[in-house]
Amino acid sequence: MNRRIFLHTGSLAGLTLATLPFSACSTEPDQKKAAAGSAGPAAEADRFELQEATIAQLQEKMQSGQHSARSLTELYLQRIEAIDKGGPKLNSVIEVNPDALSIADALDKERKAGRLRGPLHGIPVLVKDNIDTRDQMQTTAGSLALAGHKAVQDAFIVQKLRAAGAVLLGKTNLSEWANFRSSRSTSGWSSRGGQTKGAYILDRTPSGSSSGSGTAVAANLCALAIGTETDGSVVSPASCAGIVGVKPTVGLLSRSGIIPISATQDTAGPMARTVRDAAILLGALAGEDPADAVTKESAGKVQPDYTTLLDGATLRGKRLGVEKQHLTGTSDAVPLFRQAVELLRAQGAIIVEVELLKQTDPLGGAEYDVLLYEFKEGVNKYLSTANAPVKTLTDVIAFNRQNEAKAMPFFKQETLELADKTEGLGSAKYQAALKKSHLGARRTIDAVLGQNKLDAIIGVTNGPSPCIDLINGDSWSGPGFSSPAAVAGYPHVTVPMGLAHGLPVGLSFVGPAYGEAPLLALAYAYEQASKKRVAPEFRGPLLG
Repeated sequence: MNRRIFLHTGSLAGLTLATLPFSACSTEPDQKKAAAGSAGPAAEADRFELQEATIAQLQEKMQSGQHSARSLTELYLQRIEAIDKGGPKLNSVIEVNPDALSIADALDKERKAGRLRGPLHGIPVLVKDNIDTRDQMQTTAGSLALAGHKAVQDAFIVQKLRAAGAVLLGKTNLSEWANFRSSRSTSGWSSRGGQTKGAYILDRTPSGSSSGSGTAVAANLCALAIGTETDGSVVSPASCAGIVGVKPTVGLLSRSGIIPISATQDTAGPMARTVRDAAILLGALAGEDPADAVTKESAGKVQPDYTTLLDGATLRGKRLGVEKQHLTGTSDAVPLFRQAVELLRAQGAIIVEVELLKQTDPLGGAEYDVLLYEFKEGVNKYLSTANAPVKTLTDVIAFNRQNEAKAMPFFKQETLELADKTEGLGSAKYQAALKKSHLGARRTIDAVLGQNKLDAIIGVTNGPSPCIDLINGDSWSGPGFSSPAAVAGYPHVTVPMGLAHGLPVGLSFVGPAYGEAPLLALAYAYEQASKKRVAPEFRGPLLG
């Protein structure tokens, strides 16, 4: 069951709280003017020197001396100021890193001395605001209850990121508590960061919870970003942002130093404009962490380089299971999916219709129970050692009640309250739910892959973005494909599949545990054959 469904959420986008109407999809005169003037920001975007730049292109600029890590960082910081804080005011970056330029300067000195750390040396990267960074930036999960919290050490994946030579550019906004606060929340809104907008049509959701990361990458505010996912929180915003998102196998990337929801399903994941760039970032982040026992399962399974299999001819002879439910229906994503299937067939893939969702949808209720139990356990453990003013989930709930006007102006915290009432991981209810959802999803995916001799299963990541609605919360319709892989802890890659009414839709590739390398190869081959990535123009409402 997709998190956007069981939370009744999934939309995100946003204006500042002072100006955002309760339902952002309106036809008021000021929004008509915004639509009429949308060519201005689009033209400005086209003039951006680093527009759609890949890692390889940025490295070439630094190698030739045309740019340095510092000048690239300065350009992205200027871009954030012009487009995120000004212009269309995307509001995707919750905080820029005061140390970004000094990090870039140090990396430039290393380059001049002949020391290059790898493909990410000098590349500016944004990370989601639920990932610890030991610096001047806060880590809050977008919650005012954690405002002022500065981590005492980097998350393990941030350590890896720094070691790879990336420039930590700043942090991105997110759906507060990674969209696990209310059953009628608005994705991309947080009490600390406000509302993030969709980059393509400004009153439409970029989805969540990694909303800021998705919008920032789409809008060329950074070279790369890191999101996190429990169920859909990387792949859904990536789909809505017209970018590539990778939700790895749980255990490939460490979760230590990341504000949790679920020990069973949580993982960080790369978000990029190309499959190759996502693969490079994935390789830099992967590895065993003594502080996260699940990563021991990745021993011997981590690839030294996730780009080695990227070959445009990879599709020939590959057997792809096509989710049958996504081939029919009224969603505008359906014709895009059918076209993608035909393109895959034309590239030599063998198409086999399957019904994965029919078998995994009944697991949804059990998944929600698992998340409630694991959220309380994980958040209490994180807060107990964090340098934060609240120390337990109970404290968070109390803070929100005491500061309701600022912390809960639109939707409440019934999900937090339900989680706080759970009895602990020794509960028979939790153990039964875990067996039904996690193990059930694994068995189902393994069976569909094995019985049909499939290399991957494909589907529509999600339909076109709905409008922001702060009164009623998110309202999605049409297909979605995040839950099977999320519940199982299996890898999932989404790639741009096209536009419906100017809104991006992603194509999902799901495979077996630790099958990231061949899955990325399939996604790359489709990406190269289809070329569906289109930069956003920051348009006003569809109606006006």
